[in-house]
This record gives sequence, C-alpha cells and structure tokens, in this order.
Amino acid sequence: MRIQKLRSRPIIAIWKRSLSRLLNFYDRKRGRLWQFFPKIFVFFTLLNMTCYWLAILTAYPEQAFGDERAHYFLLQFPVGVLGALFDSLSFFITVFIARRALKTTTVTSYVAHLSIDVLIAIVATWWVLLVFSVSGWLVSLVQHQPESLATRSELYESRIVSAVKDPTSGQSLRNIYFGIVMGISAMLPTATHLYLSGQSIVIYLRKYARRWRLG
Repeated sequence: MRIQKLRSRPIIAIWKRSLSRLLNFYDRKRGRLWQFFPKIFVFFTLLNMTCYWLAILTAYPEQAFGDERAHYFLLQFPVGVLGALFDSLSFFITVFIARRALKTTTVTSYVAHLSIDVLIAIVATWWVLLVFSVSGWLVSLVQHQPESLATRSELYESRIVSAVKDPTSGQSLRNIYFGIVMGISAMLPTATHLYLSGQSIVIYLRKYARRWRLG
C-alpha cells in the first residue's frame, strides 16, 4: 500500500499542473462573466442540437424523415436550449470544484473532488429525460396537438425502464445509444479529467523509463 501511494503522488502532481494550466487558460480567455455566459450558452445550445441530430439520424432515421419529421425538427430547439441551461450551470460548478481540488493535499481528497463530475453526469441522465418530456410537450402545443406533460414523461420513462429490463434488444440498444449521444455535452468534464489523468500517467512513465535507461 505504501508503494502505491509513493507512485501515485508524482502522477497526481503532474495531473494538478495540467489542470492548473487549463484553468489559467480559461481565466485568461474568459473575460467578464456577463460577456462569457452568453457565449458558452450558445456553444452548448449548438452542441446539444448537433448531438440531437447525430442521435436522431443514426438511431431513428425513419423518425427524422417520416410523417412526424416536423415534430422532430421543432424538437431540436427546446432540447438545445434546455440542455444548454444544465450544461452551462454544470460547467461553472466543474470549474469551482476543480479550483477546490487543486487546493487539496491528499490523493484521496483530490480524486474525490473531481469524481463529483461523475455525479453531475448521472444527474444529466435524468435531466435529459426531463428535457425531452418538456420539449415534446411544448412542440405539441406549437403544433396544436396538445399532450399532457405526464403523457410525455411516461413515454420516455417507459423507454428507460425497457432499456434496463432488456438492454440487449434492438430497440433498447437504440435508446441507449441515443441517450449516450445526447449526454456527450454532460460528459465533457469527466472526459477532460480522464484525459488529463491518462496524460499524467504517460508523462510519468516516460520520465520513469528515461531514468531507468540512464540508471
């Protein structure tokens, strides 16, 4: 156990330096918050709309070009906006957590801080459900074919239950794939931490290998 701690500390130190540089870059480029927020909100809106079309065209092309194509076309707008609300808020939470993580003095505390982003990604799964329920309800009002919000919620909840009960069925696989693609924006913080941690391990191994060859 002692050996593992000694080996993990230089990796965490490298990881912290990389994270610190990333936050410094963000601070330099952000500018004033009231100017930055609209930019990141638009970015996440466009990202969510892009993910929506990627998901719908690859998982349900028959819906995108079928009789309800107008419904699915209109659906992208509330999906993009409501998704961006969550992503923008979680972005600032992630930055706050990252700053706190850099102040930690133990490996466990550092990793625990950054692991909160995993919880955010899990919460995002339920937010996606809410987003599609509300978006579908809003689109039904626009198309003068009103549905109750409860009906829309039950529709998407049934798909989740079906995916949990039988994840290997064709329909469930499509639903799972659709959900993963729609969750790309929420997974960005976790993906960033995984990349930085992996990069830190590679840098450490290179330095260790160089010392081993010289020694």
